Amino acid sequence: MSEHHTSLSWQRDGGPFERGNYRREHRLSFERGQQLRNSAAPGYGGEADATDPEELLLAAVSSCHMLTFLALCANRSYTLDSYADDAVAILDKNADGKFAVTHVQLNPRTRFSGDRVPTAEEIVLLHERAHANCFIANSIRSTVEVRPQAD
Repeated sequence: MSEHHTSLSWQRDGGPFERGNYRREHRLSFERGQQLRNSAAPGYGGEADATDPEELLLAAVSSCHMLTFLALCANRSYTLDSYADDAVAILDKNADGKFAVTHVQLNPRTRFSGDRVPTAEEIVLLHERAHANCFIANSIRSTVEVRPQAD
């Protein structure tokens, strides 16, 4: 078991605070000192040059899947040279009629080298195992779809 902490700070800074008219930008601070400027998505009145919660959720799923995939490859003595993912999250109404991230699509592209290179079928199996063991994917109710891409 491990415990993780973040801090969030928001200030009105003298601006208006009324229905549909308030500042959405806030600061996220992480336990090891990193900070991030966050806001609502631009479609919900947020700042276009800040991250938003939906992007952070998507980034967490994508990053967790990659880190799990890297561990699986290293444990099998595959030399992975590169990994890239252009992930997509869909915000839509769920079965209860509430807005939620209902679908996450990962599109990982990998490049291997060395004497032991996994086949295309083995790469798919590695991604399936990475998805099954990803902490974040196991923590959300959204559908997470992994579509490995040939490089």
